[in-house]
Amino acid sequence: MEFIENREVEEQQLKAIFRDMVKYSPSKIIGMIGNAIIVPVYTSLLSPEQYGLYSLSIAVLSFLCIIFSDWVGLSGLRFFKHHQMTQDMPKYLTTLVTMLVSNICLMFILSYIFRHNFYDFFHIPVKYFFAILLLIIPVAIRALLFQLLRAQLKSLSFTVSTIANQFMTILLSIFFVKVFHMGAIALLLGMAVSITLTDLLLIYQSNILSWFRLQKIEWHSVLPIMKYGIPIAATSLSAWIINQSNKFIMNSIHGFSQVGIVGVAYGLTLPLLMTIFSIITVAAIPRIINMYEEKIDVRPIISRFTGYFVLIALPVITVISLYSVDFVQMLSSNDKFLDAFKLVPYFAFGTFFMAMADYTTLQYHLANKTYIDFIIKLTSGIVGVVLNILLIPQYGLIGVGIATLSANFLYFFLSAVIVLPNLRLIYPKLTLARILISFVPFVILLHLFRTGLHLPALIEMLSLMTVFYVCYFLLAKTILKRAK
Repeated sequence: MEFIENREVEEQQLKAIFRDMVKYSPSKIIGMIGNAIIVPVYTSLLSPEQYGLYSLSIAVLSFLCIIFSDWVGLSGLRFFKHHQMTQDMPKYLTTLVTMLVSNICLMFILSYIFRHNFYDFFHIPVKYFFAILLLIIPVAIRALLFQLLRAQLKSLSFTVSTIANQFMTILLSIFFVKVFHMGAIALLLGMAVSITLTDLLLIYQSNILSWFRLQKIEWHSVLPIMKYGIPIAATSLSAWIINQSNKFIMNSIHGFSQVGIVGVAYGLTLPLLMTIFSIITVAAIPRIINMYEEKIDVRPIISRFTGYFVLIALPVITVISLYSVDFVQMLSSNDKFLDAFKLVPYFAFGTFFMAMADYTTLQYHLANKTYIDFIIKLTSGIVGVVLNILLIPQYGLIGVGIATLSANFLYFFLSAVIVLPNLRLIYPKLTLARILISFVPFVILLHLFRTGLHLPALIEMLSLMTVFYVCYFLLAKTILKRAK
């Protein structure tokens, strides 16, 4: 595909993306606060063993959703603009819904046939497994409707429904734990009720009922969706292997209590950080897809937002890693989980590289060559599993951290060096130069804190962040100012 450079359209889209980021940011910021609340609340309600069981249940849920539902919603986002332009939305939505229903039915059939294999492989009690299967229904519906909202650029609706879902889940989970004393399964029940109510809201917000018609599917339209979506599912499964398989390996070696510690470290890093990091991608990707479909060169836009991501993410990751003990103490109400600090730096930087790969792998999604993404993610996942198996018996929690960080870095590295014609990432050299220089006063202040100027940990963390960003924005306004 030949692209044209259109500065006017580029500037228009930049402004539109920033507006969308402002609209999406409340859901992400409140979502981050919600994720920060979840860990101390849940760890105060559950023992390490029960929290470990909850973490394993969520891992199994994500495993099944990756295979049977999530990729349908992502395909819905990718091809929405194309079908909107061709004015065949009823057929398109019929196809998506039919595929989703068929996948869920297939999941139930396979789960029943191979139920004993599931129990043995995942080491999960029967009642939890059946609770997970029922929970997938509202989760799958939510995933599809959320992507349709993004495709329609309804950022405010997305924000409202995300916030509502977040806090309903927390409140209902606490209610079920306190009233019925059901342990970890009460959290799954709270999720089920909350997500079901959110689905009803999303149906109204997406206006899907005004478009959807039960009609005959044109099967030739199914193939592009499957060709795009199935490699995404395989890629997501590889990501799951990198970030979730360690819980099952740890459980088989050290039991549920150690899984609980891994779950706390995971809960304090990946979902917490990715919620903030995704403000950019959730706003930018739908518009980048639209520009690509209109044959506009999207590389300058991707480059600009890659730089913004590093600017937001790297200082935060660095501070969290340097103060991992204090970070865990602030966000965990149970001292039994304190050992999670050992994993925080590894998981935090692993999250950074995984999020960074969203920008380097966007080329494969635009070109509908998601099989490349799958291959490199699978390679990274296999490396992660091998490292977990080799390192956990000898190094325990540290082995989990090394394996996770190594696999996520390998994924980013491979996606950065395997590039498609006309979609090579233009690295934001000016932004990276400002970031590098801004770390100089950051390091000097850190040295002062470590050698004599002792302040409360939170004050030190905020001071380091402030010094970094003040230096960055001074550079951006003076000697390293962007040329117009």
